Amino acid sequence: MLGGAKEKIINSKSRTFLLFCFCFIFGVGIFSGFELAAYWLYRLYLLLFLLGFLLILFWHKINWRFFLLGGVFFVLGGARFMFSVPAEDNPNLIKFYNGEQKDLVGYVADEPEIGIDGAKYVVQILDNNISGKILVNLPLYPQYQYGDELKLKCNLQSPKNFVGSNFRYDNYLARQGVWSVCGSPVILSVGEGSSPQSFGIALKNKMLILKSYVGDKINTLWPEPESSLMAGLLYGARSSMPDEIKNNFNKVGLTHIVAISGYNISIIAAILMVSLISFGLNRRRAFWFCISGIILFVLFTGATASVVRAGIMGIIVLLANQLGRLSRVGNILVATAVIILLINPYVLIWDAGFQLSFIATMGLIYLSPIIEEKINLNKKLVGLKSLLLESLISTLSAIIATLPLILYQFGRLSVVAPLANILILWIIPWLMFFGFISVVLSVIFFPLGLVLAWITGLGLKYVIILTEWLAGFSWSSIEISLPIWGLIGLYVILIFVIIRSKKKIHL
Repeated sequence: MLGGAKEKIINSKSRTFLLFCFCFIFGVGIFSGFELAAYWLYRLYLLLFLLGFLLILFWHKINWRFFLLGGVFFVLGGARFMFSVPAEDNPNLIKFYNGEQKDLVGYVADEPEIGIDGAKYVVQILDNNISGKILVNLPLYPQYQYGDELKLKCNLQSPKNFVGSNFRYDNYLARQGVWSVCGSPVILSVGEGSSPQSFGIALKNKMLILKSYVGDKINTLWPEPESSLMAGLLYGARSSMPDEIKNNFNKVGLTHIVAISGYNISIIAAILMVSLISFGLNRRRAFWFCISGIILFVLFTGATASVVRAGIMGIIVLLANQLGRLSRVGNILVATAVIILLINPYVLIWDAGFQLSFIATMGLIYLSPIIEEKINLNKKLVGLKSLLLESLISTLSAIIATLPLILYQFGRLSVVAPLANILILWIIPWLMFFGFISVVLSVIFFPLGLVLAWITGLGLKYVIILTEWLAGFSWSSIEISLPIWGLIGLYVILIFVIIRSKKKIHL
């Protein structure tokens, strides 16, 4: 049986490509989970040389060649991760100076994270002899913008992990390229950026100013908590959302609708595609409309790395619906994951958003056709019924695919999540669309925008009231923690079920 499976993989270029990609991903994952010294990178180079030598010797033997190539891609994955770990003894890296006080000059390199009682800034160091990023925690005011140049005095420290928690805060920051925290920061001066990247900084800064302007318009058009919900839907802003609303969304499994992730965008893109087709738009035009919408959304939110990844996942789901060939789309998805890991290998283990995005997209691509086949409707549904059915299928696919990961990462099972998603997800694309139109109209002719905002507000109230009602049940969510072996076991079972079902329905 295993021999037959091996022969199928070896004789299929598509399956061979997929397996080698997974070998690379597996290599990144294994080496991400261990604290290894920098010299391990040289060991991996030696191992890579040995595998290359063996490949030359046994190239004519197809089985040997197949397994050795798998080993090469595994080692390449491990080497890519180890290459991203900065050396402890390199004086050209900011990490070398942790534990010292230094005067530094840098610019705000990412959108500031503004909270209720403070602000976090990622600052890129501008120094000919030192490179790297630092995290600076400052009071809420004065606020600094993306691209602002800061001269500051820091007691540099290594990021500290939270006591009593398995969460690795240091690796969480490492995915952003941050290896040092500025303790007891003192801002000495503020100026306009003059770095070589100033054009790109200025362009992104204009986009973020536009985003801030839209936020002000949202606060004018809708009262709280509707305004916070709309801001979350349009650009993932949650800092101003009341804690009660956040907790309700968390309990009913709807946090993803106010977070920019591939999990959210993939589901919404799939539902929007069917919605447009149901209302008379042909499939080709609906496809390009959705693609354009995702690209504009990514640009509007500042085109950060996480948003770009989310947009890519959403586009892949649309490709799956358009092409209808799972082998091609599956290879595209896995190849995209490899490219993302080549750019930033830390996201595989230390970025829950990437994990949810990738697995939810896999679920929408591979589980949706299986669930649709199992439902086996005798008549073709159109209009609202088709929209609700697609919402049900997309929701169940994403929930089933991501449930083991959610239990492992967050330790909470939302019992009402399927019902909440079915009742609410169908309206989210339309709230986003009409919310955006309301903002645009308010700029052109404010009273007209206000009228449309009032109508859209009814949908926002529907989401808030329904969420509050479902979260009110004592049994709406249950604390369940899943160990790592349970996570692996459940996904092995899920993959087995998909393969069996795939053979039966000839996907």
